[in-house]
Amino acid sequence: MTRETAVAWDVVVVGGGIAGISVAAELAEHRSVLLVEAEPELARHSTGRSAALYAPSYGGPVVRALTAASRPLFPDGVLTARPMLWVGDVSGILATGAADEVTADEALRICPVLRRVERAALDSGTTDIDVMGVHQHYVQRLRAAGGEIRRGAPVTALRRDGSGWVVTLGTEEVHAGVVVNAAGAWTDRVAALAGVPTLGLRPLRRTIAIATGTAPVDPGWPLVADVEDTFYFRPEGPGVLVSPADETPVEPGDAKPDDLDIALALDRVNEATTLGLRSVRTAWAGLRTFAADREPVVGELPGHPGFTFFAGQGGYGIQMAPALAVVAAKIVLGEPTEFTDLVSPARL
Repeated sequence: MTRETAVAWDVVVVGGGIAGISVAAELAEHRSVLLVEAEPELARHSTGRSAALYAPSYGGPVVRALTAASRPLFPDGVLTARPMLWVGDVSGILATGAADEVTADEALRICPVLRRVERAALDSGTTDIDVMGVHQHYVQRLRAAGGEIRRGAPVTALRRDGSGWVVTLGTEEVHAGVVVNAAGAWTDRVAALAGVPTLGLRPLRRTIAIATGTAPVDPGWPLVADVEDTFYFRPEGPGVLVSPADETPVEPGDAKPDDLDIALALDRVNEATTLGLRSVRTAWAGLRTFAADREPVVGELPGHPGFTFFAGQGGYGIQMAPALAVVAAKIVLGEPTEFTDLVSPARL
């Protein structure tokens, strides 16, 4: 079978999750952009399995700064207020300036099903996110700007061609001036195909379930999270969304929930509350991919021009997506930003 003639694009973005689609939409305002996704549908893995939370107090310093910068950039109608109640030793959370300490009595008033509270902090800026609404916003922006999306188009080879790249998609070769590697858990594999050093990115499985129990659920409760990262829960319809906040190293793939992790989530939430969770209505797992310092990675490595990493969003990809996409597009276009050095892959 012969390969089809190469087609030239200014930028080829690899990956159709929130990272890839958002940076593709930003770049399409300035360059011709092709987005390629290996799966038959977009946002199948991490994006489509997110806990759907915007939390200014969640994450490291760069993540929090990008999260704050993203708030005014979200499209209308995708954020719904839901405070986040941190429980435990909240000293570190308070130090971020994004949450305020509340008394134990106040915490119990906000979420009466908690059994006991020693210390608590309330992040009033937290919201639920309509994740697919955000994703579709960027899909529409990309198409309106003339960008193209190809699903079911895995990258099977990458090679330098003069000042650009040849991207092999099955039997087709596509020429790109710049490749943006936004492949999530597969980012290092795509880099290896290109002969670019990998970054040691780690895909970690996170398990989520929706369960019901003996206590009625108030939809106005906050999201409650343990500062030690052993559980979190929030109302989800007539049930409760729960997670043991697990981080199990796995190979890139179609993550499946583990029964033991689901049981652990229920045990931990039941120990902390009077919810009496018993029945699991549904469960899923997603991959959260981190760099060693748990901050995002955007930019080129020295000696590898035209190959831009856009990865390491971890569990914060949705909440900081709008600002991070703007930053990434500027980095690709060679424009200065205050985040360039902070997110550079060279730091790793």
